[in-house]
Amino acid sequence: MKSFVKEHIKALALLVICTLFFLIAFMLYGLPLGACLYPALLSLALILIFALSEYIKKKRKHMALMRLLALPPGVVNAFEEYKKTEDEDYRRLISLILQRENDLRLKSEASLSDALDYFTTWVHQIKTPIASMRLTLANEDSALGRKLSGDLFAIEQYVEMVLGYLRLGAGTSDYVIKEYELDPIIRGILRKFASLFIGKGIKIAFTPTEKTIVTDEKWLSMAIEQLISNAVKYTPAGGSVDVYMQGDCLCIKDSGIGIDASDLPRIFERGYTGLTGRNDRTSSGIGLFLCKSICDSLGAEVSVSSVPGRGSCFRLRLPDDRRSFE
Repeated sequence: MKSFVKEHIKALALLVICTLFFLIAFMLYGLPLGACLYPALLSLALILIFALSEYIKKKRKHMALMRLLALPPGVVNAFEEYKKTEDEDYRRLISLILQRENDLRLKSEASLSDALDYFTTWVHQIKTPIASMRLTLANEDSALGRKLSGDLFAIEQYVEMVLGYLRLGAGTSDYVIKEYELDPIIRGILRKFASLFIGKGIKIAFTPTEKTIVTDEKWLSMAIEQLISNAVKYTPAGGSVDVYMQGDCLCIKDSGIGIDASDLPRIFERGYTGLTGRNDRTSSGIGLFLCKSICDSLGAEVSVSSVPGRGSCFRLRLPDDRRSFE
């Protein structure tokens, strides 16, 4: 719009200069000034009318394009908005852009759906050999057998993490929201990790919460499992993990290596491993991101406090009212 105004100001300035030239020429030849001034004023009036008309057209086109920019991608009424522009080239260009955006969106959704189908199938297929190995190791009461059982459990956790990550990325609607007793959920998770606690000689202290929450049991369990898994992973042999309620927060506190203060603001970012991850090459930076994503989808909040060398405490603020999901 600014360039349009500048162009017409230049045109008016040129008209004024030409009029002055004519006036000077008429004066030198002794001709009446009205013969030059009248057509100059008439031309000026016509130019002003034309400029105003062009300004209104440009303004309408500008506003239509601004409305298009304000629209979210992929919406149907974008096609109605671009029709309001008067320039045929703009309409063709915007139509092409919208069509390409829609094609890319559909292609991306199809690709994500294919990936989710593939990994879902893969998860179910790999569970068969995992179950077979677990049955085989059940009869191996030896240090090697216990070590292999622990490694097999870690594989199961990683498999579930992959599936949960893909489902969240695909915008899953696989939620069953209702009231649950929190204690049975926690006890089930601790029993699941019992072999790891025993294998590393880590003490587990669970204080019953006696709390009822509104959530999805499967997804909440996955979030808590990520925190328990991290606690076991980064707590040395002979350490401890405490699970208890503090106010309206479920606390999972360990006596592990802790988290550096510079890493605390970013540990829930996807792929961020921080100082601990650089020291431990097995860290993927996905577990805590997955936990945070699940908590966000369940209306819960997760936070952490930590002192390097003295352990970490993760806190889950859980909703206890259905209105949190409305």
